Amino acid sequence: MYNGVILQPGYRVRQGRTLIQLHGRLESGRPFLVEDDRFEPYLFVRRSDAGILAGEAEIRLRETELHTFARESVSRVFASLPDTLIRLREKLRDRGIPTYEGDIRPPYRYLMDLALRNTISIGGRPENRGGSVIRFRNPELSPSDVEMELTHLSLDLETTADASTIYSAALAGCGSEEVHIVATPGIPAAGMKNVHIHDDERALIIALAARIRELDPDLLLGWNVVDFDLRVLSERARAHRLDLAESSLGRLPGATSFEGDRGFMRSPRARIPGRMVLDGIPLVRDALKLPDYRLETVAHAVLGRGKLIDQTLPDTAEEITRLYLEDPAALAAYNLEDARLVNEILEHEGLLSLARERSRLTGMQLDRVGASIASFDLVYLPELRRHGVVAPTAEPDRASATVRGGVVLEPTPGLARRVAIYDFKSLYPSLMRTFNIDPLSYIQADADAITAPNGARFAREAGILPNILEEFFENRDRAKAHGDDLASYAYKIVMNSFYGVLATGSCRFSEEKLAGAITGFGHYFLRWTRKLLESEGSARVLYGDTDSLFVDAGLPEDVTPEVALALGLELREWINGELAEHVSELYHLPSHLDLEFEKYYRCFFLPPMRGSGDRGRAKGYAGLVVDADGSAEVEIVGLEAVRRDWTDLAHDLQRDLLARLFQDAPGEELDACVTEWIRRLRAGEKDGDLVYRKNLRKSTDKYTRTSPPHVVAARLLPKPSGVIRYVITIDGPQPLGHLTAPLDYEHYIQKQIRPIVHTIGQVCDLDVEAAVTGVRDLFRSYAK
Repeated sequence: MYNGVILQPGYRVRQGRTLIQLHGRLESGRPFLVEDDRFEPYLFVRRSDAGILAGEAEIRLRETELHTFARESVSRVFASLPDTLIRLREKLRDRGIPTYEGDIRPPYRYLMDLALRNTISIGGRPENRGGSVIRFRNPELSPSDVEMELTHLSLDLETTADASTIYSAALAGCGSEEVHIVATPGIPAAGMKNVHIHDDERALIIALAARIRELDPDLLLGWNVVDFDLRVLSERARAHRLDLAESSLGRLPGATSFEGDRGFMRSPRARIPGRMVLDGIPLVRDALKLPDYRLETVAHAVLGRGKLIDQTLPDTAEEITRLYLEDPAALAAYNLEDARLVNEILEHEGLLSLARERSRLTGMQLDRVGASIASFDLVYLPELRRHGVVAPTAEPDRASATVRGGVVLEPTPGLARRVAIYDFKSLYPSLMRTFNIDPLSYIQADADAITAPNGARFAREAGILPNILEEFFENRDRAKAHGDDLASYAYKIVMNSFYGVLATGSCRFSEEKLAGAITGFGHYFLRWTRKLLESEGSARVLYGDTDSLFVDAGLPEDVTPEVALALGLELREWINGELAEHVSELYHLPSHLDLEFEKYYRCFFLPPMRGSGDRGRAKGYAGLVVDADGSAEVEIVGLEAVRRDWTDLAHDLQRDLLARLFQDAPGEELDACVTEWIRRLRAGEKDGDLVYRKNLRKSTDKYTRTSPPHVVAARLLPKPSGVIRYVITIDGPQPLGHLTAPLDYEHYIQKQIRPIVHTIGQVCDLDVEAAVTGVRDLFRSYAK
């Protein structure tokens, strides 16, 4: 018996049959390939429609004991090749005849049928033990819980501006750090450590491919590695007419292939035989909120350092060419540092380990763990089959359900003291468990059904999704008890994705009333809890949003943090007891709802709407979080200080003012603070904090009706794309590195400083005019 992890499930057509291929690594460290030609692709049709297929060639029909959600018996339709089923599915759809599970790709169908996820046990003898890859032919496979490390290698290329020529390539990982560079005439190579010099680009590509095969990583990493590094490498290999033996990066012969972006937010993917390609950008984007996701930005945010070439230069591509021609040692160092940064960022944030955990939970391959709908299918469909039911074929273009979002309770604006924050732990998954919300129980609801606030009805017999969630909750609690924060977080991500899946049209189970039942219960219980708290008289709910309540519990002014936290926990226990009793009385069900005491704010700021002193602004607040030992920290959510569309000047100013506000600073001190910020701005001391960042979502010539500032700036760049970083000058917006006019400091005072000061000034004795001119109370009409 061999244990291992699947890296790359796939299939090929060989001799007119579908051949399942599972690439991976064994526990012993050897790479493996499982090949199975016993699998035959299939889909389902209603038995009543099976007669229509009588004349169809290349298919076989077999009756089953399975049925649809509507209790209609189905027949299984087999074909030797997946394309045959695709054509059949489209033909039947055109005739208005439904198919079932007709969209599932063969390797995932194979894994689901065998109840396999990403770790497996392989029974039987391998076909060969020699060579670099151990091969298994038609083995017996079963689930495994083996835990093993995967090796990874980061790749980074440096090229000409148009990527028509490769200058150098860096590799970092698998115990090696090295750079391969094309020789530059007349430049000595002395002092270039770990640098391999090649006569020309062709020789570099051959040596680089051979070195990747020699280092043999399980995971090939990079930053935009799919759309840049690997595509450039493939294109240049074709340009030099290299054969696969010379240019293949895989464990077995085969070209690198690419799968383009099929839809919004779906990342392009690359396939290398036997290896998994992981791009750092989508991994980081899923985990961190940053102004942009350039390697420079992320490296500074995570590691406190960035690239070795100044990214504010007018043309970094020109600088790379200069280094290649004049200082190849510096180019090699720059290249290698980029490859290192990718490894260090992913390791620092635990993102590779997190992807492994998510893959382990769902069975989804590592480069698609963010594909929540496909992951849901891998978890849910095998359980549905055990209930004797087949699922509808997914329709990717189907519109998403129109579902109410989370409820927002009207904020009470102002500065409050001694505020407790309560959150429902995993609210939507908990509601699914409590009220048996499940695609199958929804379809099969009977007279004794559980009725949701939106009228959706669910059977009381335990559904599939609640059972899956129960197991996930238990495993998450077990992981937390053992200090395994990574596994706990992975369970949280997967569980919280289930609601979004059920509300998305491309999910085969999407249904407006099904998803609406979840949010409907959420609305009901948030409002019910507010009513419960305020019925006691002393408590007042200042704000509520989806699963959170911000409560002024009426604590005395002299309460210590230790006592306040103890009272907060005591209130939480009382609320949960009342919740359980209410659910039992109204629905005759045990409650899985758990209101947690999240934190305690000694001071809490809810901003008013601009121009309105009595209406609160939702989705944004700040507070002074206090622990039992009295330690305090300013926390900001949703305000300008944490928004990407504001400059660092605004971020830092708002943090400074809030920190002073929470320490009860008098108005004169706040005025003086703003005055000092403006003085430093006008003195040029804040020039580095005045950058705006905005993504250019289409080419500049597509903006015809309006020209936003970032587009105006982008038009001054030779090749504008991605995130545009610009400042406002007296001549208007200009991109970094291309400034021709002085900065417009008055713009920043009016558009960045003034709004920040006004927001805070509405709840305290602070006036921007006092800071700027020394005359108070002239700015109260701002924004009206």
